[in-house]
Amino acid sequence: MSLDPDLAKLAVDHGLSLGADYVEARLHHILEVGCLLRNSSPEPTILVDSNGLGIRARYKGALAFGASNTLSTQSVKELVEEVVKRAKASIRLVGEPIEFSGEEMGRGSWSAEEKERLEDIGVQTMLKHLRELDDVIKDGFHGVSFTNRLLMIETSVEEKFYVNSDGAELRSRVPRLSISSFINASYNGKNYAITIPAGYSSIGESGGWEVVKRLDPYTFFREEGSNLAKAVKSERKPPSEPVDVVLGPDVVGLVAHESSGHPAEADRILGREAAQAGESYLKKESLGLKVGSSEAYVSDDPTIPHSMGFYLYDEEGVKARKRRLIEAGVIKEYLHNRATANVFSTKSNAASRSVAYNREPIIRMANTYVEPGDYSFEEMLEGIKLGVYIKSFMEWNIDDVRFNQRYVGLEAYLIERGELKEGVKAPILEVTTPKFWSSLDARGKDIQFRAASCGKGDPMQGAPVWTGGPHIRLRNIRLGAR
Repeated sequence: MSLDPDLAKLAVDHGLSLGADYVEARLHHILEVGCLLRNSSPEPTILVDSNGLGIRARYKGALAFGASNTLSTQSVKELVEEVVKRAKASIRLVGEPIEFSGEEMGRGSWSAEEKERLEDIGVQTMLKHLRELDDVIKDGFHGVSFTNRLLMIETSVEEKFYVNSDGAELRSRVPRLSISSFINASYNGKNYAITIPAGYSSIGESGGWEVVKRLDPYTFFREEGSNLAKAVKSERKPPSEPVDVVLGPDVVGLVAHESSGHPAEADRILGREAAQAGESYLKKESLGLKVGSSEAYVSDDPTIPHSMGFYLYDEEGVKARKRRLIEAGVIKEYLHNRATANVFSTKSNAASRSVAYNREPIIRMANTYVEPGDYSFEEMLEGIKLGVYIKSFMEWNIDDVRFNQRYVGLEAYLIERGELKEGVKAPILEVTTPKFWSSLDARGKDIQFRAASCGKGDPMQGAPVWTGGPHIRLRNIRLGAR
């Protein structure tokens, strides 16, 4: 799909001529293909072709958004006129005028690395790979039957042209690919809902069809399927007394995303998301607050090559960089767009994202993770007299301010005198955010990421992200049991 920069530039110029003091225009095209295989048989392919123009205009501190998929000179002018009209009509409703932080605006083109264009890959090729994956797991493992299987390959190609009245002009392209599954496992007359990978996530990266080779899904599905089948058969309850807990990267990434990334979103802190995605236990004045041990380090970085949340400039023309959310247990940085940065008297750190032409840009995470440390996995186990290793999870809950949280383990093992023993059934980690980060005393050298979709906004925006981290160790934790 060819994006016409002249239409976007026309929108900005026309908005300024109508009296707006700021205008931005984003041509946004996304081509998505979803191939599904249910019990070795193909399901109807999902095809989404979304193409249109999103406009924001500000008039005397009132900001309005509008979008259209009718891309002609006349329709674009009419859209701009409607958006500016709404901005003018909103002035009396604005308590505090919306102002943007002064930033250096990006210009040029950027893209994710790709070798084999996803547009050149046919549905039959995708289905062939899904059938091969299904052959790996369809017979089940260790006496556990995988009686109902839904496997998915999802690809997307996102292209944008962005321009604003502050001088930004950017063209971008990001292809992405992910693989996931939903499985009904049956053992001893009981049914269990599991996913590969565990935790309702995916394996995925940005890039072209070469991503499949990098992910090696066949080895991954074989090993993960075998491990999850063993987990289904586990019967031992977790110890009732306080123990040391080692968490795998799947769990660590989720906790980093939910209990560090979301509460650091400045729009949540200011209350904008209260009726939609929730609030934050953090306040405007919470920078510098100690919430964890000296081992607690959490970052969010859009610039990681091949990541699902990859971008080099955000939807306001600001250059992306790594954001350090927690350093040595201290709240270090929030996620900002230009409007919240102005309120906090700081600079934007390029956290403004939109998932489609008809969605306004809002503050989002990209790739949120716990920083790796100095420990090997074996060194983490050493010195643990009694503990539990929770490698993956099956469900989780967290409250609206991201303070009280609960994770139910799926694949988990008892630790005795520094060694892994038999499987543990559904250990429950229920803990407050400060308790979790304060209990952390060791981080592994390894780091692993999972692909996920982060939901936020109204209408809902499911943004592609990575969650990740190394293995970590928590001390003196009381686990629950089912």
